[in-house]
Amino acid sequence: MKIVILDGRTLNPGDNPWTSVEQLGDVTVYDRTTEAQFLERAGDAEVLVINKFKLTAQRLNSLPNLGYIAVTATGFDCVDIQSARSKGIPVSNVPIYGTDSVAQYVFAMLFHILHRIDLHDQAIRAGEWQARGDFSFWLSPLTEIAGKTIGVVGFGRIGKQVGAIAQAMGMHVITATRRPPENAPGVRHVSLAELQQRADIISLNCPLNNETQQMVNQSFLANCRPNCVLINASRGALICEQDLANALNQGIIAAAGVDVASTEPIERDNPLLTAKNLFITPHLAWATLEARQRLMQTTADNIRSYIEGNPINVVNA
Repeated sequence: MKIVILDGRTLNPGDNPWTSVEQLGDVTVYDRTTEAQFLERAGDAEVLVINKFKLTAQRLNSLPNLGYIAVTATGFDCVDIQSARSKGIPVSNVPIYGTDSVAQYVFAMLFHILHRIDLHDQAIRAGEWQARGDFSFWLSPLTEIAGKTIGVVGFGRIGKQVGAIAQAMGMHVITATRRPPENAPGVRHVSLAELQQRADIISLNCPLNNETQQMVNQSFLANCRPNCVLINASRGALICEQDLANALNQGIIAAAGVDVASTEPIERDNPLLTAKNLFITPHLAWATLEARQRLMQTTADNIRSYIEGNPINVVNA
């Protein structure tokens, strides 16, 4: 079985070996693959493993031996699903691997914004503590989250974990979803408009689709509280980035932390890069070693199940 991994570096930059996959066949791993390199590398593959590399209908048509596609992520919009289905090529994803890591990130970003540890660390190293002469000082507002309200937009596995952590810290949890959440005592289901008006913190944990694309726009932000902190660890295109930058620069909301951008890597002229009180990381919420190890193992399980004739986690059955 010839297995080709086209963009393996994100899953294994050196600390998460492909051993479990390599046991399944003749495996070739490429850290990255350009469009020009695609056909030479993937042309005779029976199994393709991808993360973000785009498999369009045209590219699928150029792969006569391809029988299976393993996506090393939960999202699978990198594959033309209809084309793969028409060719009888099953596509599998990894539906569960980063729940705890992404929920942890939401609060890591939130605490960074509310305490600005970096700012105070830099000030101390510059001698400001000695210069002030006081036993204590602070350079930014400090906020306690107990008693605050967090609005979780989307209440799937990650949203539920965000809500559970918030409740453990004494927060009130409200959520806007299509259906009221089940098995979530103490969580109040509200409309999106009410969530905007009531939440001190808003965490975006919903998928990107036609309904949610650029849902955070000028109208959404104008309806938020002026002390609101927005966290996005989901998809960059949930936000109209120019509208968010404007809202931050005008003080319409207090701050935002994002792990994603509408185009990745982020473009140099993205308005978020010059917005006030905007904190950004390079799509790393999912990438703890523990999460990547789970992702690797499930990818191996997916490929093994295909080889055995019973593919699992198929998204285009």
